[in-house]
Amino acid sequence: MKISQKIRDEHGDGSSAVRTDFDAEALAGMQAMSEEFKAHGNKVYLPLAD
Repeated sequence: MKISQKIRDEHGDGSSAVRTDFDAEALAGMQAMSEEFKAHGNKVYLPLAD
């Protein structure tokens, strides 16, 4: 517990807002992939194309 608290104190708790352009780009990319996943029926395994 002490180690975890020290890490949070030094690096934050991970709930901070988007801070850089890279973070914004990564979030936009994850949103795009999420929409593509939904478009394919939210299925992890898709049938193989022959």
